[in-house]
Amino acid sequence: MKYFFLSDGWRVGRVWELGGLWNEISWRRKPDIQQLPISTIEKGETLWLYSVEDAVLMVEVMPEAGDTPVQGGIGQVVLKRLISAEQVIEHLCSLNEGAIAAPPPVQITQPQ
Repeated sequence: MKYFFLSDGWRVGRVWELGGLWNEISWRRKPDIQQLPISTIEKGETLWLYSVEDAVLMVEVMPEAGDTPVQGGIGQVVLKRLISAEQVIEHLCSLNEGAIAAPPPVQITQPQ
């Protein structure tokens, strides 16, 4: 599995695999992309963790309002780099470094 974070209000557009754009006819299915019940808040923005199958190389994401014509004819589209499970854990841990308190010192008392 591979992963990526996606902000609230954005959706997945096109999907690429090794041979180019994902072809539902040759694969006989849509790519397996699932939103996981894990999110983080960065700079006031909620980012949801998504998983994708290994065959997926890259995903295009766009604002949910991307279905409506954008003034000027140019919309906002981003290609997301996929990351490994280890990179997800590293990212989540780095966000919590400042939030993790050191454990209190242990005091050992001897019975008298």
